Amino acid sequence: MRKLIFVVTLLFSVNALYAQNTDVTFKNGDGTITFGGTLSVPAAEKNSGNAVILISGTGKQDRDGNMAGHPWFKVLAAYLVDKGLTVLRTDDRGEGKTTGKYETATTGDFAKDALSAVAYLKSRKELKLKKIGLLGHSEGGAAITIAAAASKDVAFLISLSGLATNGYQAQILQNEDIVAAAPIPDRDKKRYNEINALMFKTALKYADSSTLDTMLNRAYAAWKVKDDALIKSEGVEFDHFRYPIYSYVNNATGPWYRYFIKYDPAPYLAKIKVPILAINGSKDIMVNPAVNLADWKKLSAAGGNKNVKTIELPGLNHLLQHCKTCQIQEYKEIKEDIAPEVFLEIGKWLKEQKIIN
Repeated sequence: MRKLIFVVTLLFSVNALYAQNTDVTFKNGDGTITFGGTLSVPAAEKNSGNAVILISGTGKQDRDGNMAGHPWFKVLAAYLVDKGLTVLRTDDRGEGKTTGKYETATTGDFAKDALSAVAYLKSRKELKLKKIGLLGHSEGGAAITIAAAASKDVAFLISLSGLATNGYQAQILQNEDIVAAAPIPDRDKKRYNEINALMFKTALKYADSSTLDTMLNRAYAAWKVKDDALIKSEGVEFDHFRYPIYSYVNNATGPWYRYFIKYDPAPYLAKIKVPILAINGSKDIMVNPAVNLADWKKLSAAGGNKNVKTIELPGLNHLLQHCKTCQIQEYKEIKEDIAPEVFLEIGKWLKEQKIIN
């Protein structure tokens, strides 16, 4: 496997010499945000005349998509350009050359940012682009869904570990999977799942209320009384269980979380009629692979879109790397940026859809 990874990486590096990489800037529709990014155009003999825009997931990232030391989008862009696609990748709000404040933005705002990038590519008439698609990672899967539902200029979607469940369910599944993988006693796993479910349910119920912080703290306090009694009855002398109530409430009362916990992909996916590819790793504990891949198909089919291909790749984590523990802490220890089979599946699908030659 390592030999294959080396060969693929070398191929990207060599072919990238024949592509044109340019730093670009553009503004959103009302001129309030300036985006900085890199536009990569394939060599003339390889150029398919189509383009894709890369949309990041949760957490402020630069245009290279650096996550746990892995330049995710830089590596991905090299592959896509080599296959004949023009690629645009930008710094997130408040990062690098992009203005704006990431911390007050929502998934809906990120969808608008994606459409600003589409408008920019359309304005570059000399590129003579026929189709422009969106590729989103993690929360970026939700952002490209919202964007595609709002615009006829989006010609295809690629989701990598992308979200297709509602925000509340996503929080439940993600935290249950993280807890299940954690090296802690079963009793504490049960406690975490119980308090997480209570807090998420409360956050959903009061997402639009000015009293959200009060209701979250009240729900936690009531649970803590019951939990303390339980632990005392079991004769536990030193209870090391800790729930980050302060940081959770601080995050949950912000605009991003209020939007996310209410997010429902169903009405958006029902409007999308373009080809969709969704890839998840079987060991992803951040975006549940089985549930999300099923929703990509089911919710799209509800709107009549049957051109949806879903792929669950065995042994891969949220960053689509081969993993052992597959926990978040392991990401930075893995040398691989993205597993070779991910590239192979993307390339095969792009050819099937006649997006590349």
